[in-house]
Amino acid sequence: MSVAKVSEISATSTKGFEDAVQQGLARADQTLRNIQGAWIKEQHVHCEKGTITSYRVNMMVTFVLDD
Repeated sequence: MSVAKVSEISATSTKGFEDAVQQGLARADQTLRNIQGAWIKEQHVHCEKGTITSYRVNMMVTFVLDD
């Protein structure tokens, strides 16, 4: 029997939402084992003077616990 856990993380990028997701998952992979997937819960942009300066995602990362 497998048991999974979900951890909520936020990641930011100056390139775009997809890059923020990639960076968040790459960082999560450094400390979490057996990542199975992620659900993008929220997306936000930070603006200065009418221009987008960064993209942020809040995501739920699912990983399977070791036996």
